[in-house]
Amino acid sequence: MSAAIDLFKKRRTQYALGDQLPMSRDAVKELVRDAVREAPSAFNSQSSRVVILFGEEHRKLWEITRETLRAIVPAENFAATGAKIDSFAAGAGTVLFFEDQTVIRKLQEDFPLYADKFPVFSDNAAGMAQFAVWTALAEADIGASLQHYHPLIDDQVAKAWSLPDHWQLSAQMPFGSHRQQIDAKEYMDNDARFRVFG
Repeated sequence: MSAAIDLFKKRRTQYALGDQLPMSRDAVKELVRDAVREAPSAFNSQSSRVVILFGEEHRKLWEITRETLRAIVPAENFAATGAKIDSFAAGAGTVLFFEDQTVIRKLQEDFPLYADKFPVFSDNAAGMAQFAVWTALAEADIGASLQHYHPLIDDQVAKAWSLPDHWQLSAQMPFGSHRQQIDAKEYMDNDARFRVFG
């Protein structure tokens, strides 16, 4: 079995997060930076941007998310929503992923034939950066999950951390220690997913 495939198998969604880490915050920052730097992007555009939040800054993000959702989720349904937010806030930190829209607009200007494709290419780059970070965290025995509370929280996130308005939020990845075993992944039948010719 390939070492890369073994790492991909180790990357799983962990909702039961704790606030302890098996390495220093500096080591986590370096791990995330290296993973994003090595993730591929169309035309080597390097359009992904990242903010890493620890401790109180991390909990502030999830409080922003909680209050944003409280305004739109019916009160009688909010307990489950609140419990999910609590599980994210219980972690050690969050990686916020963004795509820089100035990079995408510049590519659209420089290569007009592909102008309508660059937002798709940007989404591809974002997904690869997220997968790279998630896999790197898994290798370091750090649990994580991928969340999508944008665009609901975009404006408040930009304001809270003084971020450029051309950074578009694409995902949130809370991370931390594993507080429970992750269930085995279920796979659909290969014949339904793959076709090989030749």
